[in-house]
Amino acid sequence: MSEQNPYEKLGVSEDASFDEIQDVRSRLLEQHSGDAKRLEVIEAAYDAILMERLKMRQEGKIKVPERIRYPERLVQAPPKETQSPREQSPLWLQTMLDKPTPQDILLPGVWYLGLSTISVFYQAGGDSVLQMALLLGIGVCVYFLSRKEGKFGRSVLFTLLGLILGLIAGGFLAAWIVPQIQQFINLNQNQFSTVVAFLLLWLISSFLK
Repeated sequence: MSEQNPYEKLGVSEDASFDEIQDVRSRLLEQHSGDAKRLEVIEAAYDAILMERLKMRQEGKIKVPERIRYPERLVQAPPKETQSPREQSPLWLQTMLDKPTPQDILLPGVWYLGLSTISVFYQAGGDSVLQMALLLGIGVCVYFLSRKEGKFGRSVLFTLLGLILGLIAGGFLAAWIVPQIQQFINLNQNQFSTVVAFLLLWLISSFLK
């Protein structure tokens, strides 16, 4: 076997395809797996053929398969695990958000729907009725929040923040919305702000923990 010709070392012809060369190399490596010197000769011959064909490719004489030019493309990237929106959210948000059951959503909803109805349609008591409804709304939110993880102080804090934000947002919206709907329903700005606050308290009691 000629020491100068890597094709002869592998036992392939010079016009053999790359697939044929790879098959012969794999077969020889398996056949001489216990002979370190023979394995070194096989690998050296294969490397020499590879370098020769790359050189010929650069000279435009042959087209080298992409798996030789870009072997990294053969490595398949591990499949990306799809994450739920909650898993993709920041850690601080995950610690605050709850996965409520239908019951966790409906029970506070019924309470706040009733309180909103009283605030809108019970006109006789005036502002005292709204104040009483707000007190009940605060109690409902604190109850449903604290029963989830038993954190009473945190529940009170979230409830008060929700109440304040709801009343502020309701005040801003009332100046624009109330005049538009007064022709359909007798509603003042304080009543509208109270309903907005109840809506926010319902969201807090249902979806926070």
